Amino acid sequence: MAREGWGHITLAVAAAVLATGLWGIFVAAPLWLFAIFVLQFFRDPRRVLAEGEDAVLCPADGRVIAVGPVEDPYLKRAAIKCSIFMNVFNVHSNRLPVAGRVRRRWYNPGRFVNAALDKASEHNERNALWITTAGGDDVVVVQVAGLIARRILCYVGEGEVVERGRRYGFIRFGSRVDVYLPPSAHPEVALGDKVKAGSQILARLAGPDPRVQ
Repeated sequence: MAREGWGHITLAVAAAVLATGLWGIFVAAPLWLFAIFVLQFFRDPRRVLAEGEDAVLCPADGRVIAVGPVEDPYLKRAAIKCSIFMNVFNVHSNRLPVAGRVRRRWYNPGRFVNAALDKASEHNERNALWITTAGGDDVVVVQVAGLIARRILCYVGEGEVVERGRRYGFIRFGSRVDVYLPPSAHPEVALGDKVKAGSQILARLAGPDPRVQ
């Protein structure tokens, strides 16, 4: 189970147990259903990481909702954007797509529109990391809050050297993760694909982007 969920799990189960003792199982049934939902939401299974020196790992569980060329709003460059939408039934632990050094971290407070919409990347609360790999590739990974998400958690900061596939954050209750890759990268996913963090490859890198210094 994800450590971020222990407080929620404790409260949900305690409320269900208390209601059962006071009013019986039939009255308490909705609270037990809610407790089961909370338990499944905060599950955090171990993953066998996909291999490959050029591999960019999927940073989240969910469904691919965007793959294609865009303007990277953080590094101001042409990029390939891959977005994964997490519904409330997906695992919400986030994993780093690449290894390297965190060069910068951005946090932007914002609104909470449906994370499946394109405008969520620009208007919602979000936390972005710029990571430069040992090979010189620049990758930006962005946690984006969703319609009912109210907390983005990120456990790495600027200057930190990180490992690919490391669990680095969590978003509570529905959200998305955007990854901005160099334009030379080759996506390994397509629209509508269901993916798992760490164990599946999002894209492959083809070399550093000389336009970002």
